[in-house]
Amino acid sequence: MTAVRPIRFVDVFGRELLSGNPLAVVSEAEGIDEAAMLGLTRWVNLSETTFLLPPIHPEADYRVRIFTPDRELPFAGHPTLGSARAWLAAGGSPKASGRIVQECGAGLVPLRQEGQRLAFAAPPLVRSGPPSAGELEEACAFLGLSRDAVVDTNWVDNGPGWLGIMLASAEAVLALHPAAAWPRRMDVGVVGPHPRGSEAAFEVRALFSDHTGAVREDPVTGSLNASLAQWLFAAGRAEGAYVAAQGTRLGRAGRVYVSRDEAGQVWIGGETRILIDGSVEI
Repeated sequence: MTAVRPIRFVDVFGRELLSGNPLAVVSEAEGIDEAAMLGLTRWVNLSETTFLLPPIHPEADYRVRIFTPDRELPFAGHPTLGSARAWLAAGGSPKASGRIVQECGAGLVPLRQEGQRLAFAAPPLVRSGPPSAGELEEACAFLGLSRDAVVDTNWVDNGPGWLGIMLASAEAVLALHPAAAWPRRMDVGVVGPHPRGSEAAFEVRALFSDHTGAVREDPVTGSLNASLAQWLFAAGRAEGAYVAAQGTRLGRAGRVYVSRDEAGQVWIGGETRILIDGSVEI
């Protein structure tokens, strides 16, 4: 059913204006079929576009469908924060004060407000543990990296399929020159520590091949930071709250605020700014 619907463009995780990862959010998305959702996502040509729907689960405040230009995702991080901001801007009121519950393909995802920021509870990993020798060899070839440069590696998949690779330093992460194209899907997250006392504790890059085989880099990636944080905490490579920088090589200033509460739950927070508020006929 074609109708005029609200659409908002949200800058997520940016340290300042226009420095994060943009997201398009369509509200009142009832009646839009999957083909139309994918078609709009491809036309907008951002890393993700989301569609807000009434919840099915009784505990949820809203339901969201998350699309990349080639597929639907069960969960993604910056779309979670951006969708929550757009839902609030559209007049959404949480069922429980101070707590928003998003329903998505991965289930229920709690969010909370941390001052002016929003933060989501990192969902559990669906795949963890070290990759096989062949998987690591392919990832190193994809990144243009020697095996000796890898400090540690682990599957950090909470839905999108990330393989995590740690390098010795943030400088090494920023120096990577991945392949321009790859014959099959790859989703690799690379992390390295900044020197002690730096504004950010870690530098992160999210590198992946898309449906055309081209290799792309995501500006700031909540799902990757959520799963990397669980790995870093479990491995003793991170303690307490920290800030991760991402998007530096793309000219962005993404900042992801990571914390872990007393129950061990990891929270991923960031700024969310609505930059465009309009409508779309779909």
